[in-house]
Amino acid sequence: MAKHSDTSWKQDHPSTLFSNSVQKADRMLKHAKSHPEEMAIEHAFDQIKHAENARLNAEQYGEHLDTVQQNKEYLEQLKQQLHEMKENMSGQ
Repeated sequence: MAKHSDTSWKQDHPSTLFSNSVQKADRMLKHAKSHPEEMAIEHAFDQIKHAENARLNAEQYGEHLDTVQQNKEYLEQLKQQLHEMKENMSGQ
């Protein structure tokens, strides 16, 4: 029987990492919306960049592309919301 490691293969799988990154970006965007401060917005932008890198890795891996596509579309929505939020803050 194989030994169990501290992390499962699912946690290290590129499409799972991408999904987790998108979820984290979503949480950070919600936090930035409830606390519209420059630092919260920058953290959300950083997480979106991280998620985009995870997307590239997931696309290169080439499995679960339907899930990757759904997360890619959702990530685009998050980016749009964050840009609109930043523009609204700049216009004030």
